[in-house]
Amino acid sequence: MDKVTTIAVDIAKRVFSAYWVDTASGEIGARTMTRAKFEEFMRTREPSRVVLEAGGSAHYWGRWLARLGHEVGLIAAQHVRPFVRTNKLDRSDARAIWEAASRPEVKWVAVKSEASQAVLALHRIREQLKRMRRMQSNQLNALLYEFGVVAKGRITAMQLQSWVAAGRVPELLAASLGEQIERLARLKREELELTRAIERHNESDALAMRLLAVPGIGALGVSALSAELTAGARSFANGRQYAACKGIAPRLSGTGGKVRPGAISKRGDPYVRTLSTSV
Repeated sequence: MDKVTTIAVDIAKRVFSAYWVDTASGEIGARTMTRAKFEEFMRTREPSRVVLEAGGSAHYWGRWLARLGHEVGLIAAQHVRPFVRTNKLDRSDARAIWEAASRPEVKWVAVKSEASQAVLALHRIREQLKRMRRMQSNQLNALLYEFGVVAKGRITAMQLQSWVAAGRVPELLAASLGEQIERLARLKREELELTRAIERHNESDALAMRLLAVPGIGALGVSALSAELTAGARSFANGRQYAACKGIAPRLSGTGGKVRPGAISKRGDPYVRTLSTSV
């Protein structure tokens, strides 16, 4: 039997629920604590195996617990969900995490370093700017279309002035549409600045520079791959496992000993998959 007690923790912003079974006595323990009490609880514990559900702040807590000498494991949420027996409460989630951690087939998530998280945070901010720019652009085109103006490509302030002068766009709307055009330009500049920051970081990242030599992978793709693989490459037995994790392996369907591959599964986080052909 494992001599190290496994403590499962359901983390949140302010409330933490822990569940464990003492290996020496078999006694079941369960506690719900504030953040400060949780930190005190883990500081006073002997080195234990601490299991968390991969999610918001899990990587931060994984690094923090590892510095205290605990062995940390993160489990993907889809492997925890089947063990939630009744109502979805914090204490039920903590018990489900503990039960999932005892299964030999569970897939573990590597704890990301602070540097890897920072790089991926830049990608998330850039992606949000892209979505905001797309939304603004779609609304601008839709509003102009309401007045019979069909614009092609990027709309400029000069074009807007010409439409207002010709009476095609109401004067009342001109100022607000002009602000939207300026906002689109600002979002584009911010997006390009983040792209350049990511490219500059690639130059100091040995793995990213190696990946950049692979045909078909651009600067953004190698940055995201490097940030993920630096932390989690050892979690995968081979390249196909990583491909399956990213949803680019075929979905398998089998019965009676016959297994047939289907279309790609598209499982997991789609972000890296969308960058596979970026330049």
